[in-house]
Amino acid sequence: MKKRKANILQNYCVACGCCLKACPKDAISITNGIYAVVDKNKCIGCRLCEKACPASIIGMEEIS
Repeated sequence: MKKRKANILQNYCVACGCCLKACPKDAISITNGIYAVVDKNKCIGCRLCEKACPASIIGMEEIS
């Protein structure tokens, strides 16, 4: 089974922070108040950030 990690479309992110609050592993941070960034080493692929994003710009990418 392949692992999945969160992927944020940064060009569309408005840094609202909803994904930050949803992440149980603190794997997401806001860079320069502009967009969210995922720490792939901390992300467990739980999809909670994806569900919390009001803009629906977070998806999961397969990591080999």
